[in-house]
Amino acid sequence: MSEQILAHFADKLARLKQAHNHRSFRQLQHQGTHIHLGGQKLVNLASNDYLGVASDERLQAEFLASQHEYLPLGSSSSRLLTGNFGVYESLEARMSSLFLGRSCLLFNSGYHVNVGILPAICDARTLILADKLVHASIIDGMRLAAANGTKCVRYQHQNFTQLETLIQKYHDDKDIERIVIVTESIFSMDGDVTDLTALVRLKTSHPKLMLYIDEAHAIGVCGERGLGCSEVFGCIDEIDLIVGAFGKAMASVGGYVICHETIKDYLINAMRPLIFSTALPPLNIAWTAFVLDKIITMQSERARLKQRYEQLITHIKSLGLECPSNSQIVPIILKDNERTMRATAQLAEQGFFVLGVRPPTVPQNQSRLRICLNSAISDDEFERFCQVITAFGDGDAWDAKV
Repeated sequence: MSEQILAHFADKLARLKQAHNHRSFRQLQHQGTHIHLGGQKLVNLASNDYLGVASDERLQAEFLASQHEYLPLGSSSSRLLTGNFGVYESLEARMSSLFLGRSCLLFNSGYHVNVGILPAICDARTLILADKLVHASIIDGMRLAAANGTKCVRYQHQNFTQLETLIQKYHDDKDIERIVIVTESIFSMDGDVTDLTALVRLKTSHPKLMLYIDEAHAIGVCGERGLGCSEVFGCIDEIDLIVGAFGKAMASVGGYVICHETIKDYLINAMRPLIFSTALPPLNIAWTAFVLDKIITMQSERARLKQRYEQLITHIKSLGLECPSNSQIVPIILKDNERTMRATAQLAEQGFFVLGVRPPTVPQNQSRLRICLNSAISDDEFERFCQVITAFGDGDAWDAKV
C-alpha cells in the first residue's frame, strides 16, 4: 500500500481524534459483575448482561455438567447443507411453544436478522416506514431493501401522529402492496419503550400494514416470562415479525424471528444471510436453550432490575439532567463529545465502568453516558453509584464538574 493511501486514512483518524470521536479496543479482564481495566476494579455498568446470566459461573458449570451427548464446536456448513442439527429444531420448537405456537427461525446474530429479513420480504411494491432512531442493523437492512426498489421513509422518533399521516398518504397508492412499520420495542440508546398497542391499533385499521418489532433489548427483561414487550402489551399474535437477539440478557449468541409458518418457509428460501452463512456451533444453540429455560423463571431478577431503573431514572431527572428512558438502559445526555468522555473518565475514577456514546452511534449533539443496569450488582454498589451521580449536583453543577 502506498504512503499516499496510508496518509489518507491517517488523516481521517486524526480528524476523529480531534473531534473526541476516536475508538479503540480496551484490554479488559472480566470478573463477575466487575471489570479490571488499567489496574482498577470497576463495577460493570456498560454490559447488556441485564440479569447477570453471562457472569454467573454456576450456571455455566451446570450447563456443562448437563451435556451428556456430543455436540460439535462447529457446524461446518449452512443449515440448508449439512448444518441442521436437531438442537436447532428443538430450540425453535421451544420458542414456538412460548410464543403461542407461532413459528420460530434462528439466525447467527441479531444483525443477521435485520440485514436479512427486510431485503427478503420487501420489493418495489413495498414501503418501509421506520422510526428515525432504529438500530444500525435495521438501517443497513433498509439500504439493501432499497436496492430492490423498496421505498424507505423514516418518521420522527416515537411520533405516531406523523406515522399515521404517512400511512394515510401511502396506503391507497396502487403501486404499494405492503407497508412495513419497523421499530424497536426498547431503543438501545434512549432506553424508551414503544407503545406496541398503538401500533397494533394502526395495523388493524390498515390491511396493507405489517409490523416488524425488534425486541433485542427486551427479550429476557420484559414480561412475566421474559418474552419481551410483546408479552407485556399482550400482542404476540398481532405482530407479524418479532425479532430479537440472544446476545444480551440471554448471554448467548444468535438471533431469531417469531412469525407465521408461511413467512418462515419463505425466509428459508429467500434470506441470503441464512442461506449463505455457516450455522452457529450446535453447542452454542444448546447453551441458548439451557438459558431460555432459566430466563423464563427469573421473575425476581426482572422485578429487581425494574425497581432499580425506576429509582435511577427518577434520581437523574431530579438532578435536572436529561434522561428519556423508562427501561434498564439509562442514558444521561450531555450532548458534547468531550464533556461526555470526561464524565466517563471521572466515573471510572469512582469505580464505575460506564461508556460514553458518541456520533454516529447517536445523532450529532446527543452524546451521552449510557448506563446499563444489571440485577446482579450488589445493593451497596447501586446505592454508591447513585451517590456518585448525586455528587455532581444539578445539571449546572454537573457541567462544572466535568
